[in-house]
Amino acid sequence: MADKSTDPAALWQTMLGEMEKGFNAFASQAMASPEFSKVMNQAGSAGAGAQRQFGDMMEKYLLSLNLPSRAQMVDIGGRLQSIETQLSEIRALLRQSGGAPDDIEASATAPRPPRTKRPPSPEGTST
Repeated sequence: MADKSTDPAALWQTMLGEMEKGFNAFASQAMASPEFSKVMNQAGSAGAGAQRQFGDMMEKYLLSLNLPSRAQMVDIGGRLQSIETQLSEIRALLRQSGGAPDDIEASATAPRPPRTKRPPSPEGTST
């Protein structure tokens, strides 16, 4: 096996380890300062402001295209869920009172009576 003092990989690992320790010490010292906290707070608030402006711009753009925004779609979804809940409650009440058939969907697909009246033939005589 190669000697640790002449092995380039071992020297590289040692150098990287020392650089990492130095960087960690520097970063810990920098993060402890109140200036760092102030700068990070300003960067976070600037990012939030930019995100809010982008959202407003997208909402105006979608409005100009006559398309709903995400907030409007979420609102529509909530309203639709409320309507579906109310319909379920109405169906349950109708079933309890006996005022509606149990299989509402089945009555819509019931067989139709046969057609006995025929359209007039092209000659004008009926058959």
